[in-house]
Amino acid sequence: MSQEEQENLEETQAEAQTEVEVSEGETPEVDPLEAALAEVAEYKDKYLRAHADFENAKRRLEKDKMNAVAYANESFAKDILAVIDSFENALNSIEGADEEHSSEVLEKMKEGVSLTYEQLRKVLEKNHIKEIVCEGEFDPEVHQAIMQVESDKHKSGDIVQVMQKGYTIKDRVLRPAMVSTCK
Repeated sequence: MSQEEQENLEETQAEAQTEVEVSEGETPEVDPLEAALAEVAEYKDKYLRAHADFENAKRRLEKDKMNAVAYANESFAKDILAVIDSFENALNSIEGADEEHSSEVLEKMKEGVSLTYEQLRKVLEKNHIKEIVCEGEFDPEVHQAIMQVESDKHKSGDIVQVMQKGYTIKDRVLRPAMVSTCK
């Protein structure tokens, strides 16, 4: 390499070094529009992700709600199956009875029906279903008067007879008691 070529090379390197030093000291100019567009894109991405998470949570909650409503009575239904089994056993024993043993079968049927009735009452009680008390004064919140009768034994407005029992589930009336009241 000739001396002239070497000097040109050194000059080129010096100029390049100077340009690097100048560019390091300066802050590069950023287009404000590009910066704003990048920021908008970032916020849009965050919004879309948050919105998708919200929609997924909403769908999940709706599905859970539908399942809760659909299977709310599952526990009660399982409890009542034992009562159905008892009634089926009673019907089968009636069919298998002959005339010779009819009085014996009748006694066993009476006992079986009583036990099944108690079993059903326990299932209702376990599931917070209670019979409405129908003694004393008529209460329009839990009783439904279907007729009025004359009675010397009762005061006006008192319940004389229960035609059909009423029931509550927790604090809500499931079915009002149908009663007759005194005039």
